[in-house]
Amino acid sequence: MFVGNIIEGRGDVISVGPDQSVSEVAKILVEHRIGAVLVMIGDHIAGIVSERDIVRCITERGPGILDGPASAIMTADVITVPPSDPVVSALSRMTRRRIRHLPVVEDAKLLGIVSIGDLVKRRIEEAVREADALKDYIAHS
Repeated sequence: MFVGNIIEGRGDVISVGPDQSVSEVAKILVEHRIGAVLVMIGDHIAGIVSERDIVRCITERGPGILDGPASAIMTADVITVPPSDPVVSALSRMTRRRIRHLPVVEDAKLLGIVSIGDLVKRRIEEAVREADALKDYIAHS
């Protein structure tokens, strides 16, 4: 199973501009029930802002950060993954880097974004299918 299989059939990626306020970003996260949003400049990924980023910055800098731009709190060094990356590899990368979202990019084009929850769910489904196939094989051998 590959990361690209997970994003097939999904709609557009929710994104914000670097000048949108952190407060607006928080509202978008709540409205769309997502944990992170990409900060885009045109077709270029400038950064990513997660719920954790917002909470951390409010704690460290105070609630005034909500009026500031997304670019002030975004993670600019965004780790991406190609659609051909196996789910297990992407999960490993996310665990090592302690991140929960990975943009899926091919030839410098954003194709989608996956969360650790997406990957874990898909991996569990795959493991269940493998176990069922083994049970069926043993039962009919």
